[in-house]
Amino acid sequence: MSHEKVEVNVGLMAILVVVVISFGGLAEIVPLFFMKDTTEPVEGLKPYSALELEGRDVYIREGCYTCHSQMIRPFRAETERYGHYSVAGEFVYDHPFQWGSKRTGPDLARVGGRYSDDWHIAHLINPRDVVPESNMPAFPWLAKKELTGELTPRKMQALKAVGVPYSDADISGATDAVRGKTELTALVAYLQNLGTAVSIR
Repeated sequence: MSHEKVEVNVGLMAILVVVVISFGGLAEIVPLFFMKDTTEPVEGLKPYSALELEGRDVYIREGCYTCHSQMIRPFRAETERYGHYSVAGEFVYDHPFQWGSKRTGPDLARVGGRYSDDWHIAHLINPRDVVPESNMPAFPWLAKKELTGELTPRKMQALKAVGVPYSDADISGATDAVRGKTELTALVAYLQNLGTAVSIR
C-alpha cells in the first residue's frame, strides 16, 4: 500500500490511525497489569475499617478532594514538606483513589497521626480556630449528623467484589461499628488513617 493512497483516502487513514493508537495504548497499558508495584498492596496495608470507610464517603461527599490532593510527588520540595512520595501499592484498596492535582489546601496523603483527634475536630468545625489564615470552609453539621450503618455492610461487600480483602466478620460487624457515631468522628478516623497503614523505606 503506497503512502499516497493513505493520504488521499480519509476513511482508510482514520482506520489506520485508530489501529496505531490502539497498539500504542496497549503497549503502554498492558504491562502495568503485570507490575507488582502497581497491582499489589504494599506490605502492611490494610483495608479501611467500617468507620474509616464511612469517613471516606463523607470526605468524598463534602468535596474535600477538590482542594486537597493525596499524592506526594517524588520531588524534594514535596517530600520535605509532606513525607515519602506516594507509591501505587498504597492505593490498591481505594475505589476511587483520591490522588488529584489541585492543592488549595495541603496534601493529605500523610496527615494521619500528625495532629490529634481534638485538633481535627476543631479544624473541621471552624478551621480558623486553629489556622487563622485558613480559607477552608467550616463543616459544623458533621458533628450533629449520626451514622446509622445501614448501608455500610453493602459498601464493604461491593468493595470485596473488586478485591478489597474484607472478611465476613468485618462485613457482619460493620453496622454496629458505626451506628451512633457522628460523621465528624468518622471523617477524623479516616484522616487519622491516611499514610499510617504502610511502612515505606
